[in-house]
Amino acid sequence: MSGPSIEVFPDAAALAEKVTDRLLAYLAALQDTGITPHLSLTGGTIADAMHHEVARRHSRPDVAQVDWQRVHFWWGDERFVPSESTERNARQARQAMLAPLLVPPRHIHEIASSDGGRLLDSGVAEYTGELTHHWPGLFDLVMLGVGPDGHVASLFPGSEQLENTGDLVAAVTDSPKPPSERITMTLPTLNRANAVWFLASGAEKANAVGRALTESHPDSYQGTSTVVADTSLPAARVRGRVSTTWFLDAAAASDPPSRPHEGN
Repeated sequence: MSGPSIEVFPDAAALAEKVTDRLLAYLAALQDTGITPHLSLTGGTIADAMHHEVARRHSRPDVAQVDWQRVHFWWGDERFVPSESTERNARQARQAMLAPLLVPPRHIHEIASSDGGRLLDSGVAEYTGELTHHWPGLFDLVMLGVGPDGHVASLFPGSEQLENTGDLVAAVTDSPKPPSERITMTLPTLNRANAVWFLASGAEKANAVGRALTESHPDSYQGTSTVVADTSLPAARVRGRVSTTWFLDAAAASDPPSRPHEGN
């Protein structure tokens, strides 16, 4: 597994457009080899823009065509709120992309909601069962947003969930970002992916992006510095088995540690 690659684009709109290009080409290429892709989606502004763009391009003759009847959709985390809440990542994706593309309901693996008075632990058990029965054990692609604090999914710096190596899914009861109750895949689950794509936009993400990619440590013997990821940040602890790519806009890439790796 090689180190992460970084692609920087002028603004959030260009970033969303390029990620759409890559996603369609990637899924089509997998399907050409006979694979039915398993894709873990993320939420947020860039993801929402990408979902709308995917739906807009559907059936255009100049665009790589994906058979949406043969793609499975998962989510790295979800807020434990009612299913029709605007805070739900799955609702966002359903409205913008999955419904227009007529994705079969059996291929849409939503994390449990709080509907019907369901308890958080029951929601965790349900999604664990969904993964156990319908996930092949390896994602073809995991997409992740990055918070200003370096969190990914609902794994926050210093949280106990970061040390959970025995479960596929974990409950979060004290998220520092409301709502407090969430359900998240654990680090071992997120790391069971051939490819991982990080999506980050905005200057408020720059410090976390820079730290997750590089951190200098003085070498007292050599009188030099070695550069490694700052693993105190959850974003630094997820890597694809084949490839890891950071898709950034110029503002998110503005922190100095990320500059040596820039590419487009």
